[in-house]
Amino acid sequence: MKDEMLIDPATIFCRSLAQLSAMLDKTGTEPHMLAARLHSDMLPFAQQVRAAVSFSLRGCCPLAGLEVADFSTAASLQEQIAQTMRYLKSIPSERFDGPRGRICRDRAGFADIALPADEYLNLYIVPNFYFHFGMAYAIARSAGAAIGKGDFDGYHAYAPGFSFERPAAS
Repeated sequence: MKDEMLIDPATIFCRSLAQLSAMLDKTGTEPHMLAARLHSDMLPFAQQVRAAVSFSLRGCCPLAGLEVADFSTAASLQEQIAQTMRYLKSIPSERFDGPRGRICRDRAGFADIALPADEYLNLYIVPNFYFHFGMAYAIARSAGAAIGKGDFDGYHAYAPGFSFERPAAS
């Protein structure tokens, strides 16, 4: 049986990048929001967004046999996301069907990594993409943005005013 990717990685990342873009519409891009952090030694909101976008490119480009594209000079976070999505959507899905034993390389912090393509995508790129996406979501929530789980994954829906808070015991 031929190994097949059920959904190519560009499609997966574009869906989540669209969610990230919609979250940005709700959070706003005021300087205090862009600089907000969960902890002083963590990246601020704007850099968490940029890192998530970067991981989508750092994953898809090598898997498609392309040089890693960089849209970090875009005028805004929304434009960076839009340019990235347009680029990823332009990659034909068959480009991701490369040789089984190919090795993908990247830099993880101060470490150089070289992993087989499936490990590179599933054990390195995807977790790091969602780490930074999740940190951006958490920062936005902690800063008071009116976003919820449905804004993160695009599937969950809750009634207006719903909360997981339990009423105080009497």
